[in-house]
Amino acid sequence: MTNSWRFSTLGDRHRALGSNLEDWSGMGTAWSYDGDPDAEYMAIRTKAGLMDVSGLKKVHITGPAASHVIERATTRNMEKLMPGRSVYATMLNDQGKFIDDCVIYRLAPNAFMVVHGSGGAHEQLTMAATGRDVSIRFDDNTHDLSLQGPLAVDYLEKHVPGIRQLPYFAHMQTSLFGKPAMISRTGYTGERGYELFVRGQDAPMIWDRILDEGKSMGIIPCRFTTLDMLRTESYLLFFPYDNSEMYPFENEGPGDTLWELGLDFTVSPGKVGFRGAEEHYRLKGKERFKIWGLKMEGTNVPGNGAPVFQNGKKVGLVTQAMYSPLNKHNIAIARLPVDCANNGTKLVVNCATHGEIPAVTHSMPFYDVDKKRRTVKE
Repeated sequence: MTNSWRFSTLGDRHRALGSNLEDWSGMGTAWSYDGDPDAEYMAIRTKAGLMDVSGLKKVHITGPAASHVIERATTRNMEKLMPGRSVYATMLNDQGKFIDDCVIYRLAPNAFMVVHGSGGAHEQLTMAATGRDVSIRFDDNTHDLSLQGPLAVDYLEKHVPGIRQLPYFAHMQTSLFGKPAMISRTGYTGERGYELFVRGQDAPMIWDRILDEGKSMGIIPCRFTTLDMLRTESYLLFFPYDNSEMYPFENEGPGDTLWELGLDFTVSPGKVGFRGAEEHYRLKGKERFKIWGLKMEGTNVPGNGAPVFQNGKKVGLVTQAMYSPLNKHNIAIARLPVDCANNGTKLVVNCATHGEIPAVTHSMPFYDVDKKRRTVKE
């Protein structure tokens, strides 16, 4: 934790579960517990699991120019985002390359909260705010507890009126166990789930009570890295772990386009004026690679960065892989040549631990292809 300068009030809970609190984005985060990671994966896919994702950074942007700042800094159209709703967005640099993603919550006409990971979002927002009538404040007190899985709503509706009717990517200002909370129907798992934004001083009580009351429903605490299994199945990228910042090209610096990452859908139709917009549009059709899926034989999971070969020639690499004990598939997110962005091309993953693993290209997501589980309305 030598790089940590932010501290979750749940640190003692994570240590009791076996975590050493590895640093992520400046906060000691529960990358590991003593329990079975497969059991945590199964809980979220079949029941529900509770995670501390407070390492995500929360930035409040308020004032008459708030929407203009976000318009300049991100790829989304703020005029279509109403209070009580949120949207997933990306941010680019002047070269049109991806530097961070975020979820933008509109709290009021002139008030937003931008939640992002370890990329350059805060710097981008601050730069866009220069000379404008706006206030930007980094919030390190608000904690984010993520309750994810099909039974999450069944638990929460016992305590939060109207939670079952909350639409996907909507949020409500409410109370939980007598404490103020903002509850958002968002997450990073591909399941129906909720993020509970609460004060740091309230987070331990809320964590304990959910796990105590939810035990009979199968709700258990889940380590942060359980998300790697879930996101691989659900095609959710994690900056910089799927990017050239982590796996650089030999003859050029880091930076990937939204076209290469499959994130071009995050640009609101027809939007211009955001940072990097001109280069973003110019780079369409000039992809050097595609982020794409692989289905692999057997149950041996290759390590991150494992090279991918076609006819004996290295053509790409695995960025994240997992074996699902529920769905019985061995899959990976991979960086592949553009002509391999299809279904059925035969490749080989060369794993340092397990040797050669036959693979075939496959579109993503692998699980819940129509995204019905996360968006279900009843």
